[in-house]
Amino acid sequence: MEISDVKAYTVHPGWRKNWVFAKIETKDGITGWGEAYTQYDRDRAVRTHIEEMARYLIGRDPLQIRHFKHIIFDDFAQRRGSLEFYSALSALEAAMWDIAGKAAGQPVYNLLGGPCRDKIRVYANGWSYKMEDPDEFAAAAQKVVEQGFTAMKFDPLPRPWRTFIPREHLRHAEKVVRAIRKAVGPDIDLLIEVHRRLAPMHAIELAKRMEEFEPYYFEEPCQAEHIEAIAEVRRNTIIPIVTGENILTKAGFRPVFDHRAADILNADVANTGGILELLEIAAMAEPYFIAMSPHNYNSTLLALNATVHAAACMPNFVITEYFIPFVEMGDKICRNQLKPVNGYIDLPTDPGLGIDIDEEAVKKYPYKQFPVRTLPSPEDERKHLGF
Repeated sequence: MEISDVKAYTVHPGWRKNWVFAKIETKDGITGWGEAYTQYDRDRAVRTHIEEMARYLIGRDPLQIRHFKHIIFDDFAQRRGSLEFYSALSALEAAMWDIAGKAAGQPVYNLLGGPCRDKIRVYANGWSYKMEDPDEFAAAAQKVVEQGFTAMKFDPLPRPWRTFIPREHLRHAEKVVRAIRKAVGPDIDLLIEVHRRLAPMHAIELAKRMEEFEPYYFEEPCQAEHIEAIAEVRRNTIIPIVTGENILTKAGFRPVFDHRAADILNADVANTGGILELLEIAAMAEPYFIAMSPHNYNSTLLALNATVHAAACMPNFVITEYFIPFVEMGDKICRNQLKPVNGYIDLPTDPGLGIDIDEEAVKKYPYKQFPVRTLPSPEDERKHLGF
């Protein structure tokens, strides 16, 4: 086979960020789709990376996935990685796997060694965006349970995201988690998100306040660049500690293992380098008794499918992410998006990634720039933080 064309699409779902998709076409008529991780204000940079990399894919064999991953880093990027570079690479790599599966007439997970499970557990996210009042959190959490989810993730801390916070913020977070636990009962798993916010002293105190509510895990208490700080938090709580969504490639995870900093990794298939890279990170984690909970702040389409295929082949997989607010747009551009039933997604059985993207429908929802966000002034800092 030979790649004949590569296209990039930016889709505006109406909430939080644009999606960026890549489509690879071959002279044999087989096409593959993949998705890049994006953030608003950075989505055009990711798409540009796909378009520049595409020039070096034309004429290549789409089945030579490992070699392409190697040369695109060494010779295209000249060994200078970035979020935008690895997000674009992840989209192209997944699209190549989609082609490989379709050419073989097999789901991608069968090409990766076969599944370890027949369904994938997911947790709900996006359901509590911009909420502050504990009672509002509790009411929304009840609705999530009514949709069949058995696990949900949320950030209980008030904004802004800062390293040093007043004790009032800690007390507020405790009230939020207490209200949610009371609303959903003891059997629903609560995943506490911290968004890399805190200094260890605050993260440890917050974790200790959370312990009575038995969280499933405590995610990214400190910045991933300061892995020793995350390790310090882990040593001072009984709650499992998660890091990884901000760490790119398997090389980036080496310090996590060296410092015994985490119990669970949440690498993202759409920014860490793709399906192969995610599986290799999971394999590195296995002998350290570290579990995998892939991050998926992406659409509920291509990146979710790529995650499902990879997760199916991980002996140490536990749960992955499902963004409820993206489902409506997914239905508009795809006839067979994966949807959870009672908190689980069945493995797709069609060849490739097992998903059909309607290219004409995609074109109906082009890129839109989100409004400029209001960034705090020095006066705002004092008002919100008290110092």
